[in-house]
Amino acid sequence: MLAVLPTAVKLVLMYFVDVHDPNERYNKKFLDAFSLIDVTVAGYLMILIICGQIFSISSAVQSICFVVLLILVMSPIAVALEAQTPHEESISEQRTGQLREEVAEDSENATSSTALGGSDQDLSAGKENLNVLQAMCKLNFWLLFLAMTCGMGSSLATVNNISQIGGSLGYTTKETSTLVSLWSIWNFSGRFGAGFISDHFLRQRGIGRPFFIGVTLLIMSTGHAIISSGLPASLYFGSVLIGMCYGCQWALMPSITSEIFGLNHFGTIFNMVAVASPVGSYILSVRIVGYIYDIESPPDEHSCVGKQCFALSFMIMAGVCMFGSAVAFVLFIRTRKFYRRVIYARLQSFLD
Repeated sequence: MLAVLPTAVKLVLMYFVDVHDPNERYNKKFLDAFSLIDVTVAGYLMILIICGQIFSISSAVQSICFVVLLILVMSPIAVALEAQTPHEESISEQRTGQLREEVAEDSENATSSTALGGSDQDLSAGKENLNVLQAMCKLNFWLLFLAMTCGMGSSLATVNNISQIGGSLGYTTKETSTLVSLWSIWNFSGRFGAGFISDHFLRQRGIGRPFFIGVTLLIMSTGHAIISSGLPASLYFGSVLIGMCYGCQWALMPSITSEIFGLNHFGTIFNMVAVASPVGSYILSVRIVGYIYDIESPPDEHSCVGKQCFALSFMIMAGVCMFGSAVAFVLFIRTRKFYRRVIYARLQSFLD
């Protein structure tokens, strides 16, 4: 299923992919509609999962909930069809907006050298459109890779071992299964929220996205420390923080890659940075979590009971995330002027 279905979805939906003129104005209400549907589906699923843990839901109610969910999942089709329908008002607005942007672009070209203290070349000085070998020769690439290794690796180590963690702390199988289900929702919340928040601060104050990588790693470190305590409900609270921050990092990393290294070879560079995820997962999940779990397990048994099974592992991962946060803040400092002078300036010119 994992091999065939994603490929089939791409082949079916590739017809809807279109190329738009960069000066064309987009109707934001359709994007907002998609976002609203996403948030609604996530909230609806979370309520269903929590209610399923608290109450006994009959098969009839489950059928009704499924129908409602199916309607919500299919509703983006209506938004897409509405967006494809030409409207006279939107066409007029697009033409007016395009003329306005062309005038603004001419004005920007005339004043860019004065505003940025140089020629037009200054506007794209940091966006070099490097290939993968050139990018890998840059310190910024390895700073981003190392930060992602710490964050994504520790997150995967958590979700890969969440059943064993729950068993060692006395959680039932149903409770740990619920945690895995909720992990996807928290992951989505992090991806959606990180994109919105980082865009807001970048557009309003010129704060580079690597800053938020550092913040999420600090929060993730707190989540690991909470789980290591072994206190009641610590796995719930800790996994919420780790899952959200994991989603944040997957939302921020592609944007940072495209902004720092350019778009010409974005796909290759992005996938090279994404290798940090399995590398970190192997080191932390196998060489640390698994190794310590085996040491703490009784000699004649294959399972470990008690908070000592994972306490040291999660304290180590909390320290790893602290280190990754420091690395991310170094990347933020190194790219701060680039984000202010190039990315922020470009966004402001679009807004104007």
